[in-house]
Amino acid sequence: MAEERAVAPEIHVVGGGVIGLSSAIVLAEAGHRVRVLARDGAGETTSAVAGGLCWPYRIRPYDEAVRWSLRSLEVFTGLAGRPAQTGARLVAGIQADAGGDAPEEGLEAWYAAVPGLRRARAEELPPGCGAGWRARTPLVEMPVYLRYLQRRLAAAGGTVVARPVASLAEAAEGASAVVNCSGLGARELVPDAEVHPVQGQLVIVENPGVTEWFSAADAGSVDTTYLLPQPYGLVLGGTAREGAWSREPDPAVAEAIVARCARYVPEAARARVLAHRVGLRPARPAVRLAAERLPDGTVCVHNYGHGGAGVTVSWGCADEVLRLVGAELAQ
Repeated sequence: MAEERAVAPEIHVVGGGVIGLSSAIVLAEAGHRVRVLARDGAGETTSAVAGGLCWPYRIRPYDEAVRWSLRSLEVFTGLAGRPAQTGARLVAGIQADAGGDAPEEGLEAWYAAVPGLRRARAEELPPGCGAGWRARTPLVEMPVYLRYLQRRLAAAGGTVVARPVASLAEAAEGASAVVNCSGLGARELVPDAEVHPVQGQLVIVENPGVTEWFSAADAGSVDTTYLLPQPYGLVLGGTAREGAWSREPDPAVAEAIVARCARYVPEAARARVLAHRVGLRPARPAVRLAAERLPDGTVCVHNYGHGGAGVTVSWGCADEVLRLVGAELAQ
């Protein structure tokens, strides 16, 4: 009787949003056996509510965030060649600013590296916008993209199990390593009291003909303004309310969002509303992307706290997860 080959222990990834799925894919495509333990289906995660614009937003530390973002930009640019399958497209747009000649503080390397990013000419700016930067960046249709990630993970041999976990020790059962991509759930799972929600509310309207994105959302504002043309409608945003836990849309907030967007695109005020969405960004003073050992000695790589830039940094962070897992398992 032929001797059975030993099966390598699995790596368990906690969390089925964009961070968890991206990390799982990179690990699986590198040859690891991977199982995602997901409390919620991908369509019920914060990732599914995201507007999908790739731009570093409300994330620290800046240097690492820019590096991760540029790696993701490379990946999304490749995926944009198949938008129907991947949900990724390259779309031109304007990032508004106060009129200074310098890029956003801390993001200089991003502005320097994005292909074609430049100061917008006056005739390119929407009414009411005094100055801004023009770029062609990835804009991701999240429902399509999350389904693509699930298919890609399955093709690489990874599996997803609908299963909440109460502790990292539970997640480690039968695993050679745990990758903690639990987002806001890390507040209780780790536990990490520094993780907190930044509530974002959106309004989806019928697109009155907008073909380019526009954003006047700076990192310090509670009320932001952006318009993102997606295949399912025009996404109007938004808010960034620290510590707000409600997932219920506020009608007064929605009305204010539409009014802010209509200052730049008046047609938005008359567009038929299709949906309201609220998501809780998993914020932290700085992203936690680091390895440690659990009490039983199991490798645990944390990858959470990405604030408003989870999609933007997802592939760069996933590469770092692979490096950390490999380094720890080699010890």
